[in-house]
Amino acid sequence: MKHTIQNSDISLTALSYGATVQQLRVRDRNGKDINVVLGFGEEDDYLHNPSYIGASIGRYAGRIGGGGFTLNGTRYELHQENGVHLHGGENGLNKKDWQLEALSDEGDHPSITYSTLSPHLEEGYPGNLKVTVTYRLEGRSLKVTYKATSDRDTVINLTNHAYFNLNGKGAVLDHELKLSSGTFVELDGKLLPTGNFRDVAGTAYDFRSPAFIGQQPGFSGIDDVFVLDTPSEAAVLYAPETGIEMKVATNQRAVVVYTPEDLGALPFAEGAAYGKYSSICFEAQTFPDAPNQPAFPSAVLRAGDTYCNETVFEFSIR
Repeated sequence: MKHTIQNSDISLTALSYGATVQQLRVRDRNGKDINVVLGFGEEDDYLHNPSYIGASIGRYAGRIGGGGFTLNGTRYELHQENGVHLHGGENGLNKKDWQLEALSDEGDHPSITYSTLSPHLEEGYPGNLKVTVTYRLEGRSLKVTYKATSDRDTVINLTNHAYFNLNGKGAVLDHELKLSSGTFVELDGKLLPTGNFRDVAGTAYDFRSPAFIGQQPGFSGIDDVFVLDTPSEAAVLYAPETGIEMKVATNQRAVVVYTPEDLGALPFAEGAAYGKYSSICFEAQTFPDAPNQPAFPSAVLRAGDTYCNETVFEFSIR
């Protein structure tokens, strides 16, 4: 099912399948309506979505290694491909048809809330997990709030996988990026954390000062985990062509920044044409493989507690 909310500044179209962001429209400096996220034209197109475009990701976003994890002395085996468990497994939350919990068109703050239940041991995870996501428009901002509870101790790491392009076409190489991060997580050849952290200074990952993505020395695409120095000022993305600026704020400790090199020929809405490095994702979350990394912040959700991941995407014009 498709649902649309809007106010005087911004509009959102979401799908119950995968609790997916399909379109997010804001006006550029000339008043033109721009869809700033990649999305498919038809709902059925999302049934085959290996790049998780716009989807809600879980139970565990990112990668878990070692075939699974141990919690409270019990070993839990997870689905893996090439030694990696990715984005919740073979049938993660992105492949569920979520239920519509609430739809509000109240003034300047309309919202959509979806919910789903992941039963005990689905994809190998312990606990009956109830998850909700609320998409709420606040002026020129989109607030995305994930909440979850479990009847058993479990591990959790939810995020949204929207692909942003503030021009609504082409590539993001001409977008200016600033990240509130002086440290990134070292990854191995399978993009699993080694457990070490590295300083961004002198690397292609240094976006502490605004830099054009395609002009960053050594740039060959980003698919990395950045430790946030100031989560409330996590990132700023700016497109000179449209004048649209997007600020990202979150309550999470890290953000995975991803610039896909080539998504291939996909059925994008309204025939939108994208090039190499079409878009950029800001996947606010905790650290990947945290269940197997004792030095990382815990990803454990205790029975009866409430998990909350909140991210705000605020738009303005320069």
